[in-house]
Amino acid sequence: MIPRRKKRLVWVLVLITGVALSAGLILTALNENIDLFYTPSELVEGKGKDLRKPEVGQRLRLGGMVVEGSVRRDPETLEVSFRVTDIGPEVTVNYTGILPDLFREGQGIVAQGVLIEPTVLQATEVLAKHDEEYLPPEIAEAMKGIKHVDPNSAEAFPRSSEAEQDSANDSEGGY
Repeated sequence: MIPRRKKRLVWVLVLITGVALSAGLILTALNENIDLFYTPSELVEGKGKDLRKPEVGQRLRLGGMVVEGSVRRDPETLEVSFRVTDIGPEVTVNYTGILPDLFREGQGIVAQGVLIEPTVLQATEVLAKHDEEYLPPEIAEAMKGIKHVDPNSAEAFPRSSEAEQDSANDSEGGY
């Protein structure tokens, strides 16, 4: 082979090897940080077409509702145990730490942690979900006395003669 071609071939092979190693390292790093999301039903019964269940020791996120009467707190430590459900099976979540202020029985949560048994998650983080009606305490205090009208209710669209008169004035250029 001509030395110039040989040199070019070596550079191309080095470049391809470097790109392949870099891609492998990136994929390995990303794989360690991927936490799949499961509901309690998917965790117990399997997820997807092939009903794959997570393996014990796998990191994952679990989302569902806290079962009424299931919260058990250790008065000596910050250890908490509770059950989470969707519409089917229940999964036990163990957590050590301070729970979020919005955490309540019957409330939606997302727990991130490691599966230590097929239906037991050792959580490292618990997030309490809230509904779209949630307001921070400061705003709720400021809005006291303001009447909330459901847009689907009859009150949202009054049918009185006054409303019809206002509508007629608007169309005639009045205010």
